[in-house]
Amino acid sequence: MKHRVPVEEFTSPGPYSVTPETPYQEILKLMDDGEVRHIPVLDGKEPVGMISDRDLKLVRFLENGTKIVAKDLMSGSPFLVSNESPLDEVALEMSRRKIGSAIVMDASGNVSGIFTATDALNALVEVLRGEV
Repeated sequence: MKHRVPVEEFTSPGPYSVTPETPYQEILKLMDDGEVRHIPVLDGKEPVGMISDRDLKLVRFLENGTKIVAKDLMSGSPFLVSNESPLDEVALEMSRRKIGSAIVMDASGNVSGIFTATDALNALVEVLRGEV
């Protein structure tokens, strides 16, 4: 039987999140300062959306961009997985949905990180090299 690698082994830690009312400029600063391309939108502890760097690019040239908040930008119904979910299943589902990230949740229901397409590529490299 093959060893199933849990997604948490390749998950980027999720130190950043925003609320639905977080202003666009603050989101932009968080993403730039943290050098991240995806940021979850939380209503309390509950993930309600995801914002990607592509979502922000659409707003940069709007005159009223300063009035835009996270709920205006986010993709709703984010893909949530547990940190024990098998890596291959998460990557396959992301491919099927044509999305670039999943929000990884711990056993307590807290966001523990983000699993991105880049994380999936890093995992693939380790598998191909026989490191996993």
